[in-house]
Amino acid sequence: MKTQTVLPENYSKIFDIDLKENKKMAAIVNVGAVAIAVVMVLVAMRFHSIGMLFEMSDGFGAYIARFVTVMLGSLAYIIIHELVHGFFMKRFSGMKPKYGHTFVYAYAGSEAYFNKRDYIIIALSPIVILGIVIAIINALVPETWFWVIYFIQICNISGAAGDLYVTAKLLKQPADILVNDSGVAMQVYAPEK
Repeated sequence: MKTQTVLPENYSKIFDIDLKENKKMAAIVNVGAVAIAVVMVLVAMRFHSIGMLFEMSDGFGAYIARFVTVMLGSLAYIIIHELVHGFFMKRFSGMKPKYGHTFVYAYAGSEAYFNKRDYIIIALSPIVILGIVIAIINALVPETWFWVIYFIQICNISGAAGDLYVTAKLLKQPADILVNDSGVAMQVYAPEK
């Protein structure tokens, strides 16, 4: 089934994914995000001293520049992450996405009903695209900047824990499902048998 702008009549909801309402699901995603971040830090520490993040041998100005880059880069990452989701939502549905944030999450949403393949691409596109771009930047910066860029990569991968969770859940579903993602919650629909 192709992505739809209107839910077909023979489809009914089979489950919801709502991290704002389902505290257990939110806890699983948040614990997963922390676990991913911890593993990434431990792996990188085997190759790069985390003390480089606090290095001042190149001057106090460079130290402040790294700190500001981490803060602004992390904020920019969140915005770009949602714009990438929105780009693919528009690409697959032709409908303009909507953007917003709750107290904890930023989001891109759509009124469209995405097929399984399209929605998995929407979910994983930021982690893949931004992951590659950030990895290239990380390989090009001086060692004193490694942790600055790597921290943004940690945000990219651990921050996509919800996207990874949703993808894992959708992979177990039949090929003919449709997914509606309002941004703060999603409903998954399947044809009535």
